[in-house]
Amino acid sequence: MSLRTAIEQRYPHAGAQVPAMRERLIEITQAYLDAGQGDANAEQRLCSTDDFVYWQQLSEVLLGHQLGAAGIAYTHQPVGPDFLIEHEGRRIWVEVITPTPAGIPQSWLGPAGNGVRDFPHEQILLRWTAAIKQKAEVLLGNPTQQTTGYLGNGIVGADDCYVIAVNARLLRGFDGMFCELLGISQLPFAVEATLAVGPIQIRIDRDTLKSSEPEHQQRYVIHKPVGQPVPAYTFFDERFAPISAIWAADIDEGSVMDRPAPMLVVHNPQASSPLPLGLLPAQEEFSAGVIDEEHYRLERVDGRTAPLEELSIEVG
Repeated sequence: MSLRTAIEQRYPHAGAQVPAMRERLIEITQAYLDAGQGDANAEQRLCSTDDFVYWQQLSEVLLGHQLGAAGIAYTHQPVGPDFLIEHEGRRIWVEVITPTPAGIPQSWLGPAGNGVRDFPHEQILLRWTAAIKQKAEVLLGNPTQQTTGYLGNGIVGADDCYVIAVNARLLRGFDGMFCELLGISQLPFAVEATLAVGPIQIRIDRDTLKSSEPEHQQRYVIHKPVGQPVPAYTFFDERFAPISAIWAADIDEGSVMDRPAPMLVVHNPQASSPLPLGLLPAQEEFSAGVIDEEHYRLERVDGRTAPLEELSIEVG
């Protein structure tokens, strides 16, 4: 099956902007393949009828397109992460993953209908932590499984930046109604998964019954119905210092029609090779600065693609 046939069959509708989107998507994916920006099986994956296989590959195409649209040149190496950016004498590697919705209720993934749906924030957050863990092991290796990662075999250098790009498209289901970047804390899932930020809480004094100002919980682990709790403090664990940042996105086919895709960057405060602020396409960026042993300040600043009002919150 040709790429054109596969995309035409995947998007067969003739109404609204679908025909124009379809043609633009074919153009962008073909250019991606012609430029050798994907692995050898990239075309086969783009032609797959398996939604999960298709989206893993399309995410690379769409994020690569975002880099190009922002004027950021990149290459795809025969061995190594998906993108290599050369910036001011430094190498910045980007590894892309699209978490599958395993464990997320079908009531959330399916059509919304007219009813009220619960927000399965913990199940979604677990998909973020799993995705980050998977791509961290690609870099660092897994001693238990006796695997050597990109860092150990010299593909990624000790002074290189390594960014995990997570496309959350599949975590909002196929009706596409909700952007899937913000968690129960009203901060990004990427922040919750790496900087131990939990839901907003109010403390009530038992004696006076006076309540405190709202604040974010420190949540270092996420409890699962079965199995061991999952860590949510990746960026406070010095083992993960080689990971520079998380590039979080909720990007789909609509982005090829110049529809802005929600994107943000969460920086690792302990990164051995920090990612420069404002480099990647994103509306906002988050970084953490330590106040004392129990508190840090999370700063939100304008991103490269869409300035937003600055926000500063204290977590502790």
